[in-house]
Amino acid sequence: MAHDGHLRLSLVGAWITIGTWVADILLYYLGRWRSDWVRRRWPKLRAFMLRVFKVVRRHPWRCSVAVRWAYGLRLTLPLACGAARVPLWLYVIGSGISALTWSYAFTLLGWGFGESAKVVLGHVKRYEWSLSLGIIAVVVIAFYYMRKRQVREDVVDALERDRRLRRRKTR
Repeated sequence: MAHDGHLRLSLVGAWITIGTWVADILLYYLGRWRSDWVRRRWPKLRAFMLRVFKVVRRHPWRCSVAVRWAYGLRLTLPLACGAARVPLWLYVIGSGISALTWSYAFTLLGWGFGESAKVVLGHVKRYEWSLSLGIIAVVVIAFYYMRKRQVREDVVDALERDRRLRRRKTR
């Protein structure tokens, strides 16, 4: 919509920045508030959490800036920063920089590729029904083979359990 002039690109980036930054700060507070409960609730995670805390405490600035950019850690890293008691001012500044750079980078990428996507989708529109039927057929076939394999594994497991039970009874 920004590419077509319906929205201003700078405002799109600003709203995404604000939304992601607020979410990161809320996750930080959640980590700070409930970290003790998590450690008591799941004692097996304690060793892992302690290793994460060591990294966060050793590099609080890097972890605060990496909050948006660390793929796969966008939820856990803010929680860990809060639980590791990274100073709030440091976290707010670092996560703000992270949110700003991340949101504008992906807003500009989306804006740049928007026109290309429209061109590609315009050509695809001619083959929409054929592609839809092909995708449905692939999904149905994949589901059938996955289900067939699952049933086969269940049968093998059941037979193996039955064989073990018979051995126990004969002993």
